[in-house]
Amino acid sequence: ADLLDFTVPGGRVTENGVRLNVSVALQYLDSWLAGNGAAAINNLMEDAATAEISRSQLWQWRVGGAQMEDGRFVTGGLYTAIRDDELASLGGPDGGNGHLVDAAEVLDGLVLDDTFSEFLTIPAGALLD
Repeated sequence: ADLLDFTVPGGRVTENGVRLNVSVALQYLDSWLAGNGAAAINNLMEDAATAEISRSQLWQWRVGGAQMEDGRFVTGGLYTAIRDDELASLGGPDGGNGHLVDAAEVLDGLVLDDTFSEFLTIPAGALLD
């Protein structure tokens, strides 16, 4: 039972943390779909491992019904609203490397599916030319 307990003593889920995970995953997938294995995000070079952590946390928080420090729960609706905000802040459909719409589609599947996907680049690979 302890192996299934993902709580971190003193740890909190925040809206900022959810937003950061959504933004990082979108930006990395946008870059990956453009043919780049690494992406400059928030003045850091990030790779698939960072995006994998971001999307995994989002999935775990949603499926586990994590409660944020402001009392709201991480739900599919909350994720979708934050995803829309982050897409807009990244320049909308024409922002980034031009693959943000596809990146959002991939991330939606990874976060909103009830079954945890093996690795984020597997479904993303289906969108490569």
